[in-house]
Amino acid sequence: MRFRRRHRAHYGGQVTAAFLCLLGLFVSAKAQTSPQNSPDPVTFVAWNLKNYLAMERRVDGEVVSDAPKPEKEIEVLVAAIVEAKPDILGVCEIGDAAYLADLQKRLKAKGLELPHTELVISADGWNRNLALLSRFPIVSRDPQTDLTYLIGQTRFPIQRGILDVTLAINDSYRLRCLGLHLKSKREIPEADQAEMRRNEAHLIREHLDSIMATEPGTNLIVYGDFNDTPNEIPIRTIRGRFGSDDYLTDLRPNDRFGFRWTHYWSVADTYARLDYTLVSKGLLPEVDRDSASILHPEDWETASDHRGLRFQFTPKDLSKSKK
Repeated sequence: MRFRRRHRAHYGGQVTAAFLCLLGLFVSAKAQTSPQNSPDPVTFVAWNLKNYLAMERRVDGEVVSDAPKPEKEIEVLVAAIVEAKPDILGVCEIGDAAYLADLQKRLKAKGLELPHTELVISADGWNRNLALLSRFPIVSRDPQTDLTYLIGQTRFPIQRGILDVTLAINDSYRLRCLGLHLKSKREIPEADQAEMRRNEAHLIREHLDSIMATEPGTNLIVYGDFNDTPNEIPIRTIRGRFGSDDYLTDLRPNDRFGFRWTHYWSVADTYARLDYTLVSKGLLPEVDRDSASILHPEDWETASDHRGLRFQFTPKDLSKSKK
């Protein structure tokens, strides 16, 4: 009888020890997957700033040849960007390095610090440039500023080039960002503006194909003002063949009213979707599709004739993105 009691006591101790061991493993696993140990979402914003640069403007009834963007427009724009809280901000139509530094300084004064920047100077002489500001360091830069194409006997450059940077989101995760601003719909005597966009889109797609070939599964965002609607050839060309590994998904954001237009042209009183955030297959599973939105702050039309785009993603594929 004593032996049986000792046996039960010994057996019970083994069960207790095993239970405590399993409990410890459960708690450890829970801690490893707890929210505080999960990667934080990253917020991306893209915006055409509408002539954040010096140009000919009418000021107090007088034409000034080298006037900056009006202060009221900048104030509304900066307030809207700060409210959106981007970790990465990609912009079109900004001036030279002094204007980029001005925007960066104004954002910092409002509590949004984006210390890492890239600027790609346009080839068209209008000084409407591409830029990116980031909370994360830039570890690689590959701007495309010398790509050209022929229309008839005339050779043209991609007017605004391609902004191409890689960001280190953390020690193990890389994100590549391509900023674009295709030829505007403004007619010019040298060539057909729509044909110019088609040629630019073809060169952009070639650059994208080279990226995908050397970095399969890369985490990639392609953003900007494409100056065409989703059904047009340039947009379809940039996105690639549906179902292929190189295909880019259009996040198709809405504003808070459910509308998708991103640009208002006051001369024709028309609204159109000309601005895009596209993502690669490598990044798509990490994107919060519900977060994709079009910014609609009060007095949005004072800030720009375009509305900004915003979305979030949560970096997860750490081993795949290690370099």
